[in-house]
Amino acid sequence: MKIDSNLAAVVTGGASGLGRATAEALAAQGVKVAIFDLNEELGAEVAAAIGGLFVKVDILSEESVIAGFATARAAHGQERVLVHCAMANRKGKTVGRNKETGEFIRFPTADYAFAIEGILVASYRVASLSALGMASLEPLEDGERGVITLTASVAAQDAQIGQIAYGSAKAGVNGLVLPMARDLMDLGIRVNAIMPGIFGTPLLGRLPEKVLDGLNASVPFPKRLGKPDEFASLALEFVRNSYFNGQAVRLDGAIRMAPR
Repeated sequence: MKIDSNLAAVVTGGASGLGRATAEALAAQGVKVAIFDLNEELGAEVAAAIGGLFVKVDILSEESVIAGFATARAAHGQERVLVHCAMANRKGKTVGRNKETGEFIRFPTADYAFAIEGILVASYRVASLSALGMASLEPLEDGERGVITLTASVAAQDAQIGQIAYGSAKAGVNGLVLPMARDLMDLGIRVNAIMPGIFGTPLLGRLPEKVLDGLNASVPFPKRLGKPDEFASLALEFVRNSYFNGQAVRLDGAIRMAPR
């Protein structure tokens, strides 16, 4: 698919990190970009900087996501590109010890369910609602109508201690890709996922320098954190290259995560 001003895109989590870099990269190619995020101040700032649109959207709410797509489509037309980066998560070991009492405690089922909702269910929600809109578009070359990129993680394949919810939810995101691509093949809508490794997002930027040095050293090559614009570059390639379909691709500097 040609990336130009004829395209509209929605990027969830576009106010910061990987989503922001992707929104900026798409806008630099002339694409009309709508950013879905909860951070109104930062989201509006990024949207203004790229000439895009900010829409406050809670990916945990079906009604909020539906309303967000309606607002974005009223402004830019039906999106042909969706990049879903937003997520909600909770951490914890399956069974661990209370630091104060020494008693064994279990990661609550409610917390696990929250992470599944915030990562896996939200990915299905956003992707399926986008695909429903894309289905109405006129086909382009090869009958293509749109492309959906989900964000998984290397934790989908080698999650660490304390990532029981995150790892299994991200594995579920990978599991969405092929059946969804097959479900949508007759509509000309492609579906892929990116599994980023350790990336230099604002969240990691708050870590102590010593910890960051250790993270850099843990990457085989190049020995540094991934750059958000490298994630964005792959997201754009998924749009450009119409033979990318049904794929979950690691982007990680060859890292394989240790248990802890």
